[in-house]
Amino acid sequence: MVEELITSGRLTPEVDPILHIWGWEIPLYLFLGGFAAGILFFSALFTLQNKENRYPMAVKILPFAVPVLLAIGLGALFLDLSHKFYFWQLYTNIRWESPMSWGAWTLLLVTPLSIVWAASWLEEAFPKFDLRYNWLKEILSDLKPYRKHMAWALIILAVILGMYTGILLSAFNARPFWNSAIMGPLFLTSGLSTAAASVTLLTRNQEERSDFTKIDLLLIAIELFFIIHMFMGFLASTQVHVQAAELFLGGKFTVPFWVWVVGIGLTIPAILEILELRKHHVPIFVSAVLVIAGSVMLRFIVVEAGQASRWLY
Repeated sequence: MVEELITSGRLTPEVDPILHIWGWEIPLYLFLGGFAAGILFFSALFTLQNKENRYPMAVKILPFAVPVLLAIGLGALFLDLSHKFYFWQLYTNIRWESPMSWGAWTLLLVTPLSIVWAASWLEEAFPKFDLRYNWLKEILSDLKPYRKHMAWALIILAVILGMYTGILLSAFNARPFWNSAIMGPLFLTSGLSTAAASVTLLTRNQEERSDFTKIDLLLIAIELFFIIHMFMGFLASTQVHVQAAELFLGGKFTVPFWVWVVGIGLTIPAILEILELRKHHVPIFVSAVLVIAGSVMLRFIVVEAGQASRWLY
């Protein structure tokens, strides 16, 4: 009787052998959070280096997308919550050991700051835009002297936000595939790469496109290094971590991950970017779109695979 209860319970949907609690909302949130972090990082970094006129798309224009990205991401996260009207309790305390607490407070700080940061560039990014009200013009003018201060804060917050999207998963010790210290750096690098690819896709400045193509190429190389290192760590670890790696080495995630993420989302864009830098005629939008699509696929596959990996058997 006991065996029947245990067996029937474990075969109940939403319980082992396949735990599937997180749907599309979480990977979408992780992607948009990393994307926003990448945009803010580059915008703040090149502001501190006084390169805002050299890289107008990265510094002045793309930051206007960040509040929208964060709003959509937070909306997806809100949809995933089981008890939606208790989210405010995250802000009643600070738990230093909790990635969820770090993420909640980081988002609380970075969201309004990203709005103020974008607003400080409004007149320079869109010179034909009519503000109409003089008091609004005065407010925006008063923000400009504080850009460097905001940039330092944004760099720190952007790194935390980008890392947190991976650390949130790695903190789940019960899921072997997520339980890797590489997740944080991998997701941060992927978010930076997505932002760099977006700059190459949208800018009309040839110098900016060329420089960000080089940056993205470097980030793709780092991302591939992290992926290889992550699987080497799994294969050299416990049996359950080896089994988690085997999901990608002959298991159900082999083709989606190695073909769509590593192949189409990283390797092919890297080859196209090398050809572009060597003055071959390559449509720049192809590599940029593939990088962005690969970044989305990475989150969806990692979230799905983590829920499929387990300790018990």
